[in-house]
Amino acid sequence: MERVGKKEHQYVEEVLRDGFRTSANGKMTRRLEEAFAEKFDSQYAIAFCNGTATLHAALEAVGAGLGDEVIVPPLTMSSTTFAVLHANATPVFADVEPDTFLISAKSIEACITPKTKAIIPVSLFGLAPDYDAINAIAKKHGLAVIEDDAQCFLGKYKGKIVGTLGDISSFSFQGSKHMSCGEGGMLITQSEELANKIRKYSCLGYANVGSKVGKISKKDIQDPDYCRHESLGWNYRLSDVCSAVALGQLEHLEELVEFRQKSAMLFMEAIKDAPFLTPQKNSADCENAYWAFVAKIDDDDIDWRVFRDKYMELGGDAIYAAWKLTYQEPMFRNLTLLKRETLFNSNANYADGICPVAEKLQPRLLQFKTNYFDLNEAQQQAEILSKTIQYFK
Repeated sequence: MERVGKKEHQYVEEVLRDGFRTSANGKMTRRLEEAFAEKFDSQYAIAFCNGTATLHAALEAVGAGLGDEVIVPPLTMSSTTFAVLHANATPVFADVEPDTFLISAKSIEACITPKTKAIIPVSLFGLAPDYDAINAIAKKHGLAVIEDDAQCFLGKYKGKIVGTLGDISSFSFQGSKHMSCGEGGMLITQSEELANKIRKYSCLGYANVGSKVGKISKKDIQDPDYCRHESLGWNYRLSDVCSAVALGQLEHLEELVEFRQKSAMLFMEAIKDAPFLTPQKNSADCENAYWAFVAKIDDDDIDWRVFRDKYMELGGDAIYAAWKLTYQEPMFRNLTLLKRETLFNSNANYADGICPVAEKLQPRLLQFKTNYFDLNEAQQQAEILSKTIQYFK
């Protein structure tokens, strides 16, 4: 399967022929935003330079800041937590479920304090968490829900497309994601108020921009008395060249997602007779987008590294470990954050033991990629996994 098709090349050529433009004026970024909003049943879509900037802007838009707490899972890419720090808020880690590996609604409830401002559930590896329970908790306590769907394009939760379940939803176009333009991202929302704020945060706080971009006449912008910036903002805009690639990807996104799902099913078949491997649990009313296929080792006598080494010895390309829990990363342990200590609430706790399920789970996870170039390649890797399993049975 061609990951990059003819449309991506065509759209990039259109941008180059048209001459470089800022994304505030660029035609291709507007086309991407309109198409993305339509694809994901959303009123508003705002393109970003990456999927960390999206989360930062979303937090700013819901008012998270100094003295506020934001609940996040520890088992995910660190960008989710870094965005909280960028907003000068305090990350609070809720534990995960032992079978789905996703943030636990029960743990979220236990983490809530009068300082809690928002929850960022992550659709990890392509699977959505329990949004009914999460949204009920958020409604009860008046909290914003920001979906981190970087790994879950076109996933489903109880018939609804993932990305339509929270107040704001964040997607990443980084190179490993279902669709990519190298680096990029998108925020979607149904709220015009939030969309207006998001646009300004992404575009240096310009007075003339809003949910649908906005324009200003040359006469006004050339006036020496014209005031450009009515609020704080960052330059988080996506270039038209990147938007061209992303638009081409978006137009065959179903094919890209379906390929990953088929690849994952080959790995699922390979482990069906392995009593010591348990895949991420899928509920009957959710559709997994399978950014990766993930299973945990349930046998204490099988060492993760020994299993990985045997797999690679037999010809496997790689097995990725789950990310180190964010609060166990050196930046939380070697006082790198000391300069930000005044930002943290006094009850912030990042010691081992705060998320026991995640701490037990993380060293046991095996993560197999699904973004191969063709299914034959994925089939070969699944067969090598079967041989590896036979070695340990």
